[in-house]
Amino acid sequence: MRRTCFGLSTTKLILFSTIEAGEQEGGIVNSYFDQFIKKNPHPHRPFWERPALSRRQFFRIVGTGVTGYALLEAARPLRLMASLPVTPVNTARNCIYILLAGAPSHVDSFDLKEGPWTPASFNPTSYGDLRFPQALLPNVANHINDIAIVRSARSWALVHSLGQTWVQIGRNPASALGPISPNIGSVVAIEKASERTPSDILPGFVSFNAGGSQVGAGYFPVTYAPFRVQPLAAGLANTVHPAAAGGQARWNTRMQLLHLLDDPLRQNSPLGQPAQDLDGFYTSASQLMYNEAVQSAFSFAATERAPFGNTTFGDACLLATKVLRANLGTRFIQITLGGWDHHSNIYTALPPLATTFDRGYGALLDGLNEAGLFGETLVVVAGEFGRTVGALNNQAGRDHFMQQSILFAGAGVRGGRAIGSTDGTGANTADPGWSRNRDVRPEDVEASIYSALGINWTTIRNDDPLGRGFEYVPFANYDIYGPINELWA
Repeated sequence: MRRTCFGLSTTKLILFSTIEAGEQEGGIVNSYFDQFIKKNPHPHRPFWERPALSRRQFFRIVGTGVTGYALLEAARPLRLMASLPVTPVNTARNCIYILLAGAPSHVDSFDLKEGPWTPASFNPTSYGDLRFPQALLPNVANHINDIAIVRSARSWALVHSLGQTWVQIGRNPASALGPISPNIGSVVAIEKASERTPSDILPGFVSFNAGGSQVGAGYFPVTYAPFRVQPLAAGLANTVHPAAAGGQARWNTRMQLLHLLDDPLRQNSPLGQPAQDLDGFYTSASQLMYNEAVQSAFSFAATERAPFGNTTFGDACLLATKVLRANLGTRFIQITLGGWDHHSNIYTALPPLATTFDRGYGALLDGLNEAGLFGETLVVVAGEFGRTVGALNNQAGRDHFMQQSILFAGAGVRGGRAIGSTDGTGANTADPGWSRNRDVRPEDVEASIYSALGINWTTIRNDDPLGRGFEYVPFANYDIYGPINELWA
């Protein structure tokens, strides 16, 4: 059941409007913001403050004898604060974001909490200070020294569609800019566009196995939308003109005719941006046709596929490695693996799905290492939230829950440890484990990705159609959210 936080400031209302029943919003909201507000007067008016001066306020100001100065101070909350100086860690050239859609149970996987419910077959094992289900995720366990597990992460919402969108755009989808917000990958693509060379013929943002959960480019130009691919052993579909229809020669002739007829309407088009975008699509698509480098990057043999698990998720992990190795312009790859919504019979459904993830993810890290790409590729694994803790529900499953764990690896991340810890049940953060001394939120994860890629996470664009100013990370210029620098410490 969703509850609205009446009486909070405007900022609190926006950010916490989706807090679910069971969350102790009063203490969390107040402690979360009050420390910041003491240091930085917030630019938004309190929720109950009138939009104009009351009669009493006006005469109070006039009575000071310094009306001009007082009016200036009255307007102070409306002034924009200067952006804080930022220093991205800039350790990554690429990012692979794996979305575990449906929300895996953190207490059965990355933040193992043992109890009479824990199957003995999980083989709980200690790796230094980390307790981990070795037999459930053996390949992840083999890479434990490469992985930092953020256990103090917490979602804002417990609705699948809302949560999955939130982690892809790093903000509340129900906020004013939520419906037009671009995917994190689209932000990376537009930021890295100036670095592209003539040989960069692949889109900056590639997405595998997206399904219906994929967020697109938002209000950004379609050039920065995800290039959605379903892995196929034969490579990209429709990139070779059938020989029976004339083959490559016939293809070239048709493209020449198309340009002869349509260029005046496509280039500097009187029809506007959509026609020019379409021309860009034709040009980009033409570069993928009969291109051996592209075919090699998106095709695979059975012998290549086997170590990744012979699954569509494993295929996506294999192709992510091959696409980055090809170095054709892609800088952000999103891979989706669904099926984690285990409300019932979790210990029947979880092991095979965990095996799919484990084999693909482990082989992905191996492949990046073998290609010399691990040190420059940030790999992030997250669901939209976690699952209930302690004993199972009456259907032998686990329901939606705020607390969750997120994996980071590569690009200089110091592995073999957990950042933050939860209480004995995994229900709440006991030790945040990072400098902000609070839960890690999706906005902080977004800022961490940008920081790793050398992007200023406090950037505010002035090109959004609503004219509000689009923040890469909401409120980051007020230092409310920021990177988890402890990942690299």
